[in-house]
Amino acid sequence: MPNYRRYFQNANQVFITIVTYNRLPILISNIDILRQSFQQVKYEYNLIAGVVLPDHLHFIIRCENSGFIPKIISSVKSNFSREMPFNNYQSEKQILRREKGIWQRKYFDHIIRDEDDLHKHLDYIHYNPIKHGYVQKVRDWEYSSFEKFIEKGYYDCDWCNFEDKNGIKFLNLE
Repeated sequence: MPNYRRYFQNANQVFITIVTYNRLPILISNIDILRQSFQQVKYEYNLIAGVVLPDHLHFIIRCENSGFIPKIISSVKSNFSREMPFNNYQSEKQILRREKGIWQRKYFDHIIRDEDDLHKHLDYIHYNPIKHGYVQKVRDWEYSSFEKFIEKGYYDCDWCNFEDKNGIKFLNLE
């Protein structure tokens, strides 16, 4: 298996995707545990935007010390796993590694390069529940930062009509 190296720059915003093991749909039903897992992280970071779906989540964080980003991800995963019961479908390797079989081992990250890149990823995050067929309108998905962005005036409450959808350039990040 290749040994991946992650490259981060200090004080950059980073888009992150974390997926459950075998795409187990456990996140929404355990949303309070997930929120608490983010709050228990001991490293300083700002959560810019995010969306939680049943089997994965996307979010953008900003961290002054880029070396903390893998530690933040690890902390969220371990905090969440600690509160969850063991999965009955663990492999022998997972049992030997004392893994609960809740998360995929890797995660996806992307450094936000500029303002345009940030807007593309914000659109992607907020459009994701529609993409996966959970809702017809972005504002109907309660597990997203979309409402906060409406309050700040960044989005109109009816964002993502047909014209908006065609203007989203990064609908296929996954």
